[in-house]
Formats: sequence, structure tokens, C-alpha cells
Amino acid sequence: MDIKVIQEIVEEDGIVFLTYGGFLSQTLIAGMTEALENEAEIGDLNKGIANNIFTIFIELSQNMMNYSKTKSQDCVDLKSQGLIVVGRNSNGSYYLHSQNIIDKQDRDKIEPVLQKIKKLNKDELKQTYRELRRSGKNTHGKGGGIGFYEIAKRCDAIDFEFKPINDEKYYFHFQVEVLNKQ
Repeated sequence: MDIKVIQEIVEEDGIVFLTYGGFLSQTLIAGMTEALENEAEIGDLNKGIANNIFTIFIELSQNMMNYSKTKSQDCVDLKSQGLIVVGRNSNGSYYLHSQNIIDKQDRDKIEPVLQKIKKLNKDELKQTYRELRRSGKNTHGKGGGIGFYEIAKRCDAIDFEFKPINDEKYYFHFQVEVLNKQ
């Protein structure tokens, strides 16, 4: 691998706060969140924007841990693995991208939720989020729902893609944009 390629991507794509690809754990997520907090402090980032970015980052990381269907080298165990990038565009907005491998069953569960979320305005998002919390449906423990509503509440745009690997596995690419409204 030529590390210059990565450096060129970083330079062309604005300021990158954090890039990680590999196996995930709660300890690693906590460490990356601390690194993001340091970057936000150094960059004098607005606290509201910083809190939105931290929350979205944690939700995306936990989604990758819960849904990742990457197998270990011996093809026996499933490992929590993914790629996550947090950065700032040249227009001052912030972006978070995540990608991991999921199976067809999870894609079939996640895709309708995300399609519904994309159609909702901010007030409808907040209302639906409150209703889901009260009802106990789609909670974090059950997966595939309320975390995406939390993300959508805290950002200005979401987009996603399921790219097939084979009949049972997909790359799940999810991205959000947080506008800088200072």
C-alpha cells in the first residue's frame, strides 16, 4: 500500500479529524471519541456541533459493531469491523462516513427505516423518535432503528447505499452531513 494515496485523499477532501478502518471494540470507540474531543477543542469547534458529531460517531460505531458481518481469517467467527471517517469539507460543513459488511437480513431491516427517515422533516423526526422511545420499539438493544433517528435528528443530511458483495452480504455505506451554523 502506498500511504501517499491516503495522504492525497486527505488533502483533497478537506480536513479529516479521524479515519479508522479495522476491528472495533468499546474501548477503541471510547479512545477515538476522546481523540475527536481533542480535535474539536484544538479546532475551537462550537459545542453544539461537536456534541452532534460525537453522538453521530458513537451511533455509527455501535451500528458497525452490532451489524458487521466480517468473518475472521479462519472464516469461523464474525468480527466487528468497519471503516469510519470524520472530517470537514472546504465549505465548513462536517461529514461522517461509515462502511461495514452486513448480511441480507440486516439490510432488509435497516433499508426501510432509512428510507422512512429520509422522507421526514425535523419535526416529524423528533415526533417519531419520541414515540419510538416511549413505545420501546426499535430500541438500541434490538437494533435497526432508534439510533438512526438519533443520527438524523443531529445532522442536516443523510445518505446510504447497500452495495452487494454476493447474494447474502452487502457493503453498507452510510454518510451524514452536519452544517456549520455558527
